[in-house]
Amino acid sequence: MWNDFNSNGFLQYPNFLETVTNIIPMYAYRAIGGTLYFVGVIVMVYNLIMTAKAGSFVREEAAEAPALAKANPKLQKGEHWHRWIERRPTQMLIASLVVILIGGLIEMVPTFLIKSNVPTISSVKPYTPLELIGRDIYIQEGCNACHTQMVRPFRSETERYGEYSKAGEFVYDHPFLWGSKRTGPDLAREGSLKLKKPNSWHFKHFYDPRSVSPGSIMPAYPWLLEKSYDTTMTAAKIRAMITLGVPYEEDYAAVANEDVMKQANEIVADMKDQLEEEGFEVEPDREVVALIAYLQRLGVDIEKSKTAENN
Repeated sequence: MWNDFNSNGFLQYPNFLETVTNIIPMYAYRAIGGTLYFVGVIVMVYNLIMTAKAGSFVREEAAEAPALAKANPKLQKGEHWHRWIERRPTQMLIASLVVILIGGLIEMVPTFLIKSNVPTISSVKPYTPLELIGRDIYIQEGCNACHTQMVRPFRSETERYGEYSKAGEFVYDHPFLWGSKRTGPDLAREGSLKLKKPNSWHFKHFYDPRSVSPGSIMPAYPWLLEKSYDTTMTAAKIRAMITLGVPYEEDYAAVANEDVMKQANEIVADMKDQLEEEGFEVEPDREVVALIAYLQRLGVDIEKSKTAENN
């Protein structure tokens, strides 16, 4: 369904939710299979307990074994040549380790030393402090377990999401969030003009996904509207990113929280009137605001790059 095109060359199922609703029976089969495994574990534990109870403890049990014959280190007639190595496990372990380390160094060192191995895109900039906080919340809530963030270079992908992903887009992602499991749509271009949704849409989506996406199987995250994000670690996060090579100004950590509140207030101002009419309380220090900031950033930089090329 993801790959189907109609006779006019358009996606047969442009709405990702159509594929989700069709695959729900498969999730039911998976749940049944998982239950069988779970029941099997319970039966195994029960079996082990009952087996232990059925026996009796023997403190001292007479036992004997034949004496070990001393192995001859030399290769015997008719033996494979590899037996000579197998008789020397310590030497074999050391030699294997040396070979693996040499191979690893040959593969890894050039990637660290040659800058051209890390492609960059001039329009791709580091995340703002609020977006960085939002990204951590995104990981904390397990969002990347259901949403990939990498558009593959296939026609069906680019038609649905936009420009395919480039390595240079992820140079400031620590850790990167690539994956292949799509219970929900890919989010690599969520903030681009092609897929961009209002801030208020995302706010309501976290509160109740089905209110804006009928048929969604995403769970609700109402606590994101109530919990405040932690700004005490902002400076430490910025310093950590600088250590990893992200080009923030050296003294930026000291003033990063000022930018956090500035961007948070802008997002809240954009959606506050509409949401308060619908009975929602909107505060700039809530986790949902940071998460919205992060999602609205996705795909924006590469879109700027394409616009600059066209101009």
